[in-house]
Amino acid sequence: MVRVVSFDMDGTLIQQDYVNHVWLEGIPRLYARRRGLSLAEARRLVEAEYHKVGEDDLLWYDIQHWIETFGLQCHWRDLLHRYAHLLRLYPEVPEVLNRLRGSYQLIIISNAAREFIQVETETLGITDHFDHIFSAVTDFQQTKKHPLVYQRICDTLGVNREDVVHVGDSWDFDYCAPRSAGITSYYLDRDGAADGPYVLKDLETFARKLAEQ
Repeated sequence: MVRVVSFDMDGTLIQQDYVNHVWLEGIPRLYARRRGLSLAEARRLVEAEYHKVGEDDLLWYDIQHWIETFGLQCHWRDLLHRYAHLLRLYPEVPEVLNRLRGSYQLIIISNAAREFIQVETETLGITDHFDHIFSAVTDFQQTKKHPLVYQRICDTLGVNREDVVHVGDSWDFDYCAPRSAGITSYYLDRDGAADGPYVLKDLETFARKLAEQ
């Protein structure tokens, strides 16, 4: 019997525009102002520094590290809130969360750092919908949601792998990784490019799948 329903966050519950603007607009714009550069030149230099670090390094996800690296005179919270007006839930999310929260323990498992998760969920008013919110980066020092992350979360919650269902928009880290940990998972492909019994186009379909179990 399913007891815990787990969601990825960015690209699953929350649209991606916000995160992209913080990294590719917010930081370059502040750097351009500090150095007297055009936004295009600042963006080129900032992205070059990002890629020197790479996604497999925890620093890639550390907003404070990048503020210090580029000598920006701002607090990470002010930077994240500057673009909070761009935060959007996918249309079906509020109804799906309200429908499921009385029947299951709802959790988030995200690759995002805790700073982003906190601002996003608080701004959108969904923090209280979830019993637990986990960051692979902050809580487990893992750059991605590897099977070990899912295993440790099950241990933390005191549940069996068979009690958990996860859904998210990454084939590798929301579908394959939890399955490697013994957790049933669904791949959310909002573009409709993939197909299969565990591929979904929206979370309304996911809620119906849960009701059938």
